[in-house]
Amino acid sequence: MENLSWTEFERVEMRIGTILEINDFPEARKPAYQLTIDFGSEIGIRKTSAQITKRYQKGDLMHRQIVAVINFPKKQIGKFMSECLVLGAMGDEGDVILLAPDFKIENGLRIG
Repeated sequence: MENLSWTEFERVEMRIGTILEINDFPEARKPAYQLTIDFGSEIGIRKTSAQITKRYQKGDLMHRQIVAVINFPKKQIGKFMSECLVLGAMGDEGDVILLAPDFKIENGLRIG
């Protein structure tokens, strides 16, 4: 593991967002959903894909708050443009457990 400096860590924009829309992503190499996420009025709406189909059904995700990094460069995934990175812990079987606040809070709040 390589250590980050405090300055490097401060540059990572981890924010709270609420999932507004979930779609299947059949073109993805590994099973995934396409997510539309609201990060509040300052940041706005961003889209991403997430390989979270092992643990989550689409109905489990609607209006769920999550933590995402919003200042990575956009990434083209097939015909889909990913605009942020949803964060989660990797389970033993390669499944992702989403990081989320314990209580409903304002979209766009920074994690730090």
